[in-house]
Order: sequence, then C-alpha cells, then structure tokens
Amino acid sequence: MKTRITDDLKAWIGREETYTAPEELGRAAIRYFALALRDDNPVYCDADFAKRTAHGDIIAPPTFVCETNQIINQPLDENGYIGHHWPLPLSSSRFIRGGNEYEFFQPVRASDRVSVTWKILDIHERHTRKLGTLIFVVSEARYINQDKNLLAINRETNIYSP
Repeated sequence: MKTRITDDLKAWIGREETYTAPEELGRAAIRYFALALRDDNPVYCDADFAKRTAHGDIIAPPTFVCETNQIINQPLDENGYIGHHWPLPLSSSRFIRGGNEYEFFQPVRASDRVSVTWKILDIHERHTRKLGTLIFVVSEARYINQDKNLLAINRETNIYSP
C-alpha cells in the first residue's frame, strides 16, 4: 500500500517553534477560564482567599497554560484562529485532535509570562477501510515561565484525514 508520508513530511520531525507571551497571563484570563470550566475553586478567582493559601496569590487551573492562545502573539489566520499550527505539506489540512497527555510541574501564576516551545516528535500513518490512510502527528509543547521554570508539558496527537 502506498504511503502518504513523503520525505518532505518526514523532514518536519524534530522541528521546533517557540512563542513568548507579550504580557503576563493575568488574573482576569485565569478567572474566565475557571468560570468556563465551571470550576469555582476560590484559589482561581478570589485574590483574598488565594493570599491565605500556600500559593500566596491566584493560580490557574492546570490545563489553562496548555489551552490559552494569549501566549501566541500573532494575527488571526484566514480561519480566524490565533493558535499554533504546523504548516505541514499535506493534501488536506483537516484534522481532529487525537488526544493529549499532560504533565504539570508547578502552579501557573497570574504574574507569569509564559514561553512555549512546540516540537514534532513523530509522524506515522494508519490505514483504515472506511477513512483511508490517516496521518498521526505527535508533538510536544513545553511551557516555561519568565524564570525558566518548567510549568507543564503537553503531548498532543493530531489526526489528519485524506
């Protein structure tokens, strides 16, 4: 069976892209994210409460740093998206998220200015009878703060259809 993974596509394995937020994450962004999750933990929303905890200030829900696009300081693309994506040499740009694996190392604070480095770890394919050959792109995002402390790692799989 013919492979959809070309040499040009294989060349993307190991590529990295780094983004640094233009400003601190901020209390409001954290509060809105927590509210969107329907998580009313006061350490995410109540500064007075958070000051009395071991954290000393508001912290973010764990996945906030992996899901916010405010780190990426660029204009909207043609689809109105402002997040990271790889311009892979594929015949189709249609994909679905195939899963995430998260590791969290320390709380993310409102005062953090975050940088993220995305790296493609692997590209492989699977043949299916109904959908044809699917391409799986496995990438890793490492999030650090302004002090170079590792905050989180997100390993993500995106599945591209023919």
